[in-house]
Amino acid sequence: MASNPPRSGSVELSPRVALSRLEDSGTFADRAYVALKEVIVSLDVYKRSGEVRLDERQLAQDLGISRTPVREAMVQLEREGFVRSVPRRGIYVARKTKREVVEMIVAWAALESMAARLITQYASDESIAMLRHMFTTFETGGAVVAHLDEYSEVNIEFHQTIIRLSGNSTLVQLAENLFTHMRMIRRKTIAEEDRAMQSIHDHMTIIEALEARDTERAARLVRDHALGLAEHVSHHADYLD
Repeated sequence: MASNPPRSGSVELSPRVALSRLEDSGTFADRAYVALKEVIVSLDVYKRSGEVRLDERQLAQDLGISRTPVREAMVQLEREGFVRSVPRRGIYVARKTKREVVEMIVAWAALESMAARLITQYASDESIAMLRHMFTTFETGGAVVAHLDEYSEVNIEFHQTIIRLSGNSTLVQLAENLFTHMRMIRRKTIAEEDRAMQSIHDHMTIIEALEARDTERAARLVRDHALGLAEHVSHHADYLD
């Protein structure tokens, strides 16, 4: 779904402090791509009102390189859906529509559900135990509420680990770019409608199914957990439209 050009008066400049000068090593286009992608992900674009415009000339100056590798990096980022180019206006950080976010979550549900299935069949007991260890700090509900930012990062790490423990390199590769988009929306939604409390409950139930090597239950729980996020976004994320 095409995004409308930004309205006059709704433009914000992306923070310059997030960029560091690149050293003279490696391919500048590749290094600029990594640096710019990190900036975009760190912006929490779904928590911001208004569009975020990226000044190509200023970014090149901040990075200490010419505009050519920055332009090449932007082409790659646009191909991956992180920025969008508006003719005669410039380049903006892409904000997904509600429909696009829901579609991404549904795709993620399929990938993560298969990953859970593979974990029950092939992952070691020690690997599965890592998942439970992540939540030691949050065994009580109050800890989740009191340390919501910290829990948000653990939540993201949990889902990345599920994918990684599948041991399927193709699945991991398919999920990588998708999850970068997903982590931005997860940061926003984790504090909404008491989702943090439901999240910790769902995660512990998933871990129990993985530990029991209950393939069908683990796959279903992981899928339903993701689809619960899709339903939440569909009903509550009006800020995406």
